[in-house]
Amino acid sequence: MIDNYKVVCNTAAGRRRYMQYLVPQVVASDVVDRYDIWINTTDKQDIEFFRLLAEAFPKINLVYQPDGVVNGISSINAFYRECVEEDTIYFKLDDDIIWIEPGMFEKMVRFRIDHPEYFLVSPLVINNALSTYILSLEKKIELIRYCPARSSDPLLWGNGEFAAQLHEWFLNDYLKTGKYDRLYCGVKPVAMNRFSINAVLWFGREMKKFGGIVPGDDEEWLSCIKPAELGMANCFNCDAIVSHFAFYSQRETLDKRTILEQYGVYLRQQWKNDPAMAAIMQTVFAAMQRVEEQKEIILSQASIYPPPPS
Repeated sequence: MIDNYKVVCNTAAGRRRYMQYLVPQVVASDVVDRYDIWINTTDKQDIEFFRLLAEAFPKINLVYQPDGVVNGISSINAFYRECVEEDTIYFKLDDDIIWIEPGMFEKMVRFRIDHPEYFLVSPLVINNALSTYILSLEKKIELIRYCPARSSDPLLWGNGEFAAQLHEWFLNDYLKTGKYDRLYCGVKPVAMNRFSINAVLWFGREMKKFGGIVPGDDEEWLSCIKPAELGMANCFNCDAIVSHFAFYSQRETLDKRTILEQYGVYLRQQWKNDPAMAAIMQTVFAAMQRVEEQKEIILSQASIYPPPPS
């Protein structure tokens, strides 16, 4: 809690191969009061993994699909109806946010409180097209050609080789060296322009005004349509950084280049030197191991959701 605001993180879950790295960073934050894991998957091992985490960490709250139907991104919208608590700041993180700058939660929550004029606020996100545009504009990174500020740019969003090079650039030149603060580039408002909502914060009181009803494409509606209707801008606070693993268009290449594993090695090395983080890491990785060891038993159990509509 900060300045009498409860802080609730949420993640539409999800894939345990990514969340094994995200969860420890959220759970360890003293700023985060609750971590809502939206169970938007029918993968039984993933669900068991999240159940084990909820048993281990009181901060974790499992939220099941309000309509009882899971159908990929099409069933995410219903969860927003649960994000309308007064005096609460919500921080939505994609399940493949794999690195979070130390102190980022407090930095972003305070930025959210200090700037109620924006509808959504976001940190600078490594591997997010508009964030990469900002880095290019600020001459923090040099691209082979000019790329416009659009969320689905063929190079910045759609190209796996570019994403691999971007991650390797960040990992080797800024993360492992501890020089990521050299990428800071201030406050960047943006309006009437869709962006990938990999890591965004909003006020519960604002979502409550429309009952958390988010129609159609949640990303288009939340990042572009609704703020435009309200005459509000969104804003990137580029003095706080997170790293986002992959869009579906990039994933195959990044897996071949072992990008996720490289982040995993870095995080393990950092966490083992911190007793609190080491304990959290052990619990999370034990849950990963358990769902693999009990795979046959878990898969034999009945699904908690019916099959998605055909």
